[in-house]
This record gives sequence, C-alpha cells and structure tokens, in this order.
Amino acid sequence: MSQNLGIAKISIIIPALNEADNIKAALASIQLSKDVETIVVDGGSTDDTITIAKSLGAKVITSSLGRACQMNAGASVASGEILLFLHADTRLPSDFDLMIRKALAQPGVVAGAFALRIDAKLASLRLVEWGVNVRSRVWQMPYGDQAIFLTKKIFDSVNGFPELPIMEDFEFIRRLRKLGKITLITVPIITSARRWLQKGVWQTTLMNQIVIIAYFLGVAPERIRRWYRGEKLREF
Repeated sequence: MSQNLGIAKISIIIPALNEADNIKAALASIQLSKDVETIVVDGGSTDDTITIAKSLGAKVITSSLGRACQMNAGASVASGEILLFLHADTRLPSDFDLMIRKALAQPGVVAGAFALRIDAKLASLRLVEWGVNVRSRVWQMPYGDQAIFLTKKIFDSVNGFPELPIMEDFEFIRRLRKLGKITLITVPIITSARRWLQKGVWQTTLMNQIVIIAYFLGVAPERIRRWYRGEKLREF
C-alpha cells in the first residue's frame, strides 16, 4: 500500500439519531487525537444532537435514516485516508489514532476493530464481552459497536456498507474477510449498556443470535428488521 499510514489522516464517521444524551462523551473521547476529522451524519434528530455536535467541532451532514446509508454518506465526504465508524454512544480509548495507524500498517491487515467493554457493572455483561472478543479475535468477526476501521481505498473497493435495513456490519465484515485479515486492538472501546438493559442481557443476546441465524437462512433483511423492531429495540 503506497500510503504512509503512520501519518495518515483519520475520518471518524458517527451515524446519529436523537443522541443528545450520548454524543458529547463520544466526541470528547476524540478531542486529544491528531490529524483527525469528525463527521456526524444525522438521520433526522429532533433533539439537540446537531447543536451539540457542531459546538464540539464536528462537521455535521444529514442523510436518509438508516445506519448503512448514514455511514456511506459520511464516507463520501471524508477527506481522510483512514475511515473509522463510531457509534454515538461509544467512547474511544486514549491514543486510538496511533493504535489504528499501527494496526493498519501490519502486513495482510485490511481492517480492524477494538475489543468491547460495556458500560455497566453486571457479571453477565462481562461474559458478553468475553464472547464478543473471542469471536472478534478467533473468527475475525467484529460488529459495528466495536468501531470498525479501514482505509478509504479498501472501503471503496467493497463499495462501502451494503445498504441493508439490518445486518449491514455483519455483511460488510464478511466481504472484508475475503480480502485479508481483520485485526483486533485489545484496548477496548467503551459502549453504552442501554440495548442490553432495555430487554435484559440474556434476552438481547439470544435475540441477536436468532437474527444472525435468520440472516444465514435467507430470511429477507427487511422482514428481520420488522421483527427486530417489533421487540421495541432501538436501531441506534
């Protein structure tokens, strides 16, 4: 790869919808990094998400609602050689920028993500974290809440995120695995526990596995999304 990733600019893309309660912490975790731009892609917030993002120096654009659509829209205006996709309720670790550049410079690596830490003191969530991190390290299958990163060149080569109503990160990683290694940075990002706490840790974990099985069995993503939303879980 001809790019010198040791000095490469990183574009952080944050899809958001009514994230006023969370986005300040996410953006604050970026503040001390170097050669980074932050792009918040709003999908129609009715709260103060946009105002807060702008006040903290983020570039804000709007797009149609849908995480894949929003992330692709952010990537289309990004100026960095490296893209990092961050959920609005997730905080990055110190020196994440240095770790990302180092990770992508390793031979054979096409993309990466961070280990997961869930922001709640429940023993059951420690087991969830363990499972996620084993899956990511052994099977190279991190999901979107682990802050996926890759070069813009690789992103463009797979035509970005497939604009599915659900499972876009799962399918995206499957495509990337065909190109090379997906590495895992062992220093964790910290993400909100809200989606596990809304319906219960084990219920949410089971539901996520059923969604994956349904996808593998060929159930239409739109049908899976309707079922998933029928459980009254938030998309973001």
